[in-house]
Amino acid sequence: MENVHLAEEEDDLYSGYNDYNPTFDSEDLDNDAGFQQAVRTSHGRRPPMTAKFPGTAVGARPLGTSFGVSAEILNNCLLLTGACHSSKMQPFVTAVQKARYNEASFKHLSSCRLDEKIKIMEKKVNDLIEESCMAHSLGASQLALEKAKEAGRKERALVRQREQSGSADHINLDLTYSVLFNLANQYENNDMYPEALNSYQVIVKNKMFSNAGRLKVNMANIYFKQKNYPKAIKFYRMALDQISNTHKEMRIKIMQNIGVVFVRMGQYSDAITSFEHIMSESPNLTVGYNLILCYYAIGDKERMKKAFQKLICVPLGIAEEDKYIPSNDDTHTNMVIEAIKNDQLHQMERERKALAEKFIMTAAKLIAPAIEPSFAAGFDWCVEMVKSSQYVELANDLEINKAITYLRQKDFNQAVQILKTFEKKDSRVKSAAATNLAALYSLENDYDQADRYADLAMNADRYNPAALINKGNTVFVKQDYEKAAEFYKEAFRNDSSCTEALYNLGLSYKKLNRLEEALDCFLKLHAILRNSAQVMYQVADLYELLEDPQQAIEWLMKLISVTPTDPKVLVKLGELYDSEGDKSQAFQHYYESFRYFPSNIDVIEWLGAYYIETQFCEKAIQYFERATLIQPTQVKWQLMVASCYRRSGNYQKALETYKDIHRKFPENVECLRFLVRLCTDMGLKEVQEYATKLKKVEKMKEIREQRVKSGREGSARGRKEGREGSAGSGEFHSVSTSAYIDQQNYYSGHSSQGTGTRGERLSAKIRSLPSSHEPYETSSQRELDAPYVDPLGPQMERPKSAARKWQEDDDFADEELGDDLLPE
Repeated sequence: MENVHLAEEEDDLYSGYNDYNPTFDSEDLDNDAGFQQAVRTSHGRRPPMTAKFPGTAVGARPLGTSFGVSAEILNNCLLLTGACHSSKMQPFVTAVQKARYNEASFKHLSSCRLDEKIKIMEKKVNDLIEESCMAHSLGASQLALEKAKEAGRKERALVRQREQSGSADHINLDLTYSVLFNLANQYENNDMYPEALNSYQVIVKNKMFSNAGRLKVNMANIYFKQKNYPKAIKFYRMALDQISNTHKEMRIKIMQNIGVVFVRMGQYSDAITSFEHIMSESPNLTVGYNLILCYYAIGDKERMKKAFQKLICVPLGIAEEDKYIPSNDDTHTNMVIEAIKNDQLHQMERERKALAEKFIMTAAKLIAPAIEPSFAAGFDWCVEMVKSSQYVELANDLEINKAITYLRQKDFNQAVQILKTFEKKDSRVKSAAATNLAALYSLENDYDQADRYADLAMNADRYNPAALINKGNTVFVKQDYEKAAEFYKEAFRNDSSCTEALYNLGLSYKKLNRLEEALDCFLKLHAILRNSAQVMYQVADLYELLEDPQQAIEWLMKLISVTPTDPKVLVKLGELYDSEGDKSQAFQHYYESFRYFPSNIDVIEWLGAYYIETQFCEKAIQYFERATLIQPTQVKWQLMVASCYRRSGNYQKALETYKDIHRKFPENVECLRFLVRLCTDMGLKEVQEYATKLKKVEKMKEIREQRVKSGREGSARGRKEGREGSAGSGEFHSVSTSAYIDQQNYYSGHSSQGTGTRGERLSAKIRSLPSSHEPYETSSQRELDAPYVDPLGPQMERPKSAARKWQEDDDFADEELGDDLLPE
């Protein structure tokens, strides 16, 4: 029964929805005085509740909820709502329709907002592409690549946004193409070739991009940079197949690239095929010049001539210079001509003409020796062809080049004859020919003729910097440095890129002892020629003259970074370090100089002296032996070798060396003195023989000196001859000569006390020497009194205490010693 009751209650719960309750009749509200009173004013008492309950039409919500009614009243309202009849449902239907209208408006508003967001994102991507291109134009390649990558990220986010919104069909393909193309370009600009090829590949493989096949030209260019020539040819041909004949200019450029790749591969025949096709369809200067080079490479003389004729017939497409000549009648026209005289279009025309002249001149100089049996005949043929073309003024330049070719072949007479024929030509050619003649005569040291032609060149063209430099050179040779500097300054004012004028100006200031101005010139020149060894050396030399050795050393160090094998620069560095007292650095640079040029006597002498000073006489021997090979007639180097043997303790080798020197130079006094001394110390029998020879040589020298003194040339010349007669005494003059001139005997303990003539220096003890071999005693008093000058200089000084002790023993040493006091 309970279940039945519940079912009945459920039936009652859902019953009455189709009934109509007049409470919700909004049409009677106009007749409701309370409602109208509430609508008219918000003041006063609220009208009492009547049978008619205000519906949801006011504010689209029940009034009970607005005024905080109780839950019971709300339940009654729900019951009343459920009891409405279906025949009066108009208010509810209207409300539902309004709700539907509001939902559509919201969707439309959301769609508008999404489109606006997408437009903003597209603008941001375009801005990034533009910023990337601008950064590349300013040289910031890395920044351009970063901007291109950021544009790619933004564009992918934009595509995802469209896909999520269901508008994937409206993706902007042009924007995607621009992003990928710019990214590939920036990869290429940063030499990231694999990444660039991948980006181009993405564009080329996408069939939705129209005309993407043209980008295979860019890919071919990358392969060309990578020197992958077969693939470059392949992609150039693929691009050529995808470009229609309507784009003739682009096809010509691609074919030109194909020809250049074939040249790089050494396939000149294939390159000639491409270039000939271009010259028949649309000739241009670059292709004509390349075609001549290919014919020259295969040695085809006749086709070289034909290609040269085609080259000089290529139309430049520029107007005549006459249009820039002002007229005396029309002021307005003159103003216009003056305005356009140096505009960008006119500059482009001049550059194109200059390029054409460069190609023609280079081609003529290249093929002239090849197309005829002699280069002169080849030049003559080229001159005839040029004279009949639009480049008539180049004929004279070719003649001058012919003369220069004669100069390179050392045929100066032919060169002079050709150049002299230009003396009656127009001013420009006359100036060029006279300039070359002035330089030629300067090289032949005919400065009078050089000065004449320098004046001729200056008169023909006062603003010719080469003529002014030649004139300055002729004045410089005459030691008029002030005037020479004026000519050099004028040449530099006329052409600020004339480095020769600035260099010669610095030399002039250096001769005038205006060292600061000279230094300024060479520093300016160094800013122009950063790696010029001559300029760096001049700067270093000037700093040395200005007594700033540290700066001189710094510039010489820069110089050896450019020319590390220059022996003279290394010697100069060694001299500076030596003057600064840094012997180790000086030795390093002198040794490096010796390695690169082992025949410099000064370097050899310094290295030998360094080893003697550091008590390594054995190492000094190899340098003096090399000096002996270089100057075999100079006895002093051989004496140095013998002295090094002595100091190193090898007396037997020293004796043999002295004997060998005596055989080569029998009249050398110093050698005989050393032989007497060594033989005496070693107790050899030959001592008497060498002593007799020494006495005889000294007597001969005395007689020679007396004859010189009694000659007609006077006492001054006699003294001079006397010094020349003793030139072979073996004195050692090195970079530090004063340290090695010795005025003592071989042993520092036996100072020379002889004050008489050389004939009196031999002691009577020479004749009383025993003939038997005695032990070698360096302190024996039976030594011969044969003083000499040690070419290696004095040995190391003894301690002062020992020196004092020897002074105390001097008196004792002068006494005659008996046999009982001699060592056993």
